[in-house]
Amino acid sequence: MKRFLPTMQREINMLSARDVRSFFLAILTGALLFPQSILASGFGIFTQGASALGQANATVAHADGPSALYFNPALLTELPGTGMELGTTLIYPRRDFTSDTTGREDSTDSTLYTPSTFYLTHALNDRFSAGIGLLNPFGLGTEWNADWEGRYLATRSEIVTYMFNPAVGYRPNSWLSIGAGLNLLYLDATLEKQVKLAFVGLSDGQQKFTGDGTGVGFNLGILLKLNPKIQFGAGYRSSIKVDIDGRVNFTLPDPSLAAILPDTTAQTDINLPQQLVAGLAFFPTDNITLETGIRWEDWSSYDELHISFAQPVNGSDFSIYPKNWQATWAWNLGGKYRLNERVFLLAGYLYGEDAIGNATFEPSVPDSDSQLFCLGATLNFDRLTISLSYGYQLLEDRSKNNSYLPDVNPAVADSADYARGRYESQLHLLGVSAGYRF
Repeated sequence: MKRFLPTMQREINMLSARDVRSFFLAILTGALLFPQSILASGFGIFTQGASALGQANATVAHADGPSALYFNPALLTELPGTGMELGTTLIYPRRDFTSDTTGREDSTDSTLYTPSTFYLTHALNDRFSAGIGLLNPFGLGTEWNADWEGRYLATRSEIVTYMFNPAVGYRPNSWLSIGAGLNLLYLDATLEKQVKLAFVGLSDGQQKFTGDGTGVGFNLGILLKLNPKIQFGAGYRSSIKVDIDGRVNFTLPDPSLAAILPDTTAQTDINLPQQLVAGLAFFPTDNITLETGIRWEDWSSYDELHISFAQPVNGSDFSIYPKNWQATWAWNLGGKYRLNERVFLLAGYLYGEDAIGNATFEPSVPDSDSQLFCLGATLNFDRLTISLSYGYQLLEDRSKNNSYLPDVNPAVADSADYARGRYESQLHLLGVSAGYRF
């Protein structure tokens, strides 16, 4: 056995009124205790409000409730009084893989994810407003079976983030508002895959990385009222560097392998991307709001993953994994129609680019160009507002034809280990939120 150990591959691949108070507390408890994740481009999350989802996030140039804090903090000046909003999005992803090598078909496990939000805003006077937000801005949730073809690349990949976002808005005159906020972020990651040991006559082992870290950033916003029927809005979020302290654990079929693949602490970091959104809102009539916009995310910040080990893993103190992701653009169009004083109908469409080039595409983040189709409604009951929206995200089929299989010696890899083949993905999203104006 020991004479084979020097050929062992390293398997670390890291890198997502009292009744009213009681009502909101129940929603907050359910929403924030289960903040799972889902990806837009890269592993960004775009579901930050149910009404915004219904308009495909075309809510940067007009205020659509307290969730405006996330999209553009300058919009805080458009919200009267004190408002609270709680929401979550039920997301059901489906990903299928068809192997080019064997023709075998595999699918991700059926898992429901629930990224959630909480916002509280207050108009201090005619010029100043403030608010806080608690949300999940980035995340990843992918689970493949332990025996699927790409098990040496990924079996379970989960990243959950929490962000606390206090913000202020200031209106110096009738046609201009500006805003700024602080982004305090916590990230928790769990990544698992199998360890190939067949070349030494053993069944697979398992490798698991768990780690967490914090980072700080900021966001800015501007709102220009060009005329009574047209408004321009833009928002910017800075990049956030997260230093991650973690641990690598191996489950091995032979205890003697622990000398080569020991459980150990590990450190790494990740630069989450800066983001820019902009929109132009039109008000052709008192009952219709239309907005079109763009979103830019600088995923080129994720160029590589460097992991340092406290103890050598397969004879090395570190591992470097190339990523070489790229900046992405998305374009959206959304609208809101006031049917009567209580009912608003919502609709929207978004097209977004993927962040991962062909050379480093792999199944832990099966990103692809995508289209998002959205419908929804908002119901007003005096001070209480309920929004419900549905989105269908269709990702373009994508083929993996590269040899990306980090740290696996090609001499012991089978052609199927690379998980080359066609990846098909789609997501169903159901967003719900409740807002109350005090």
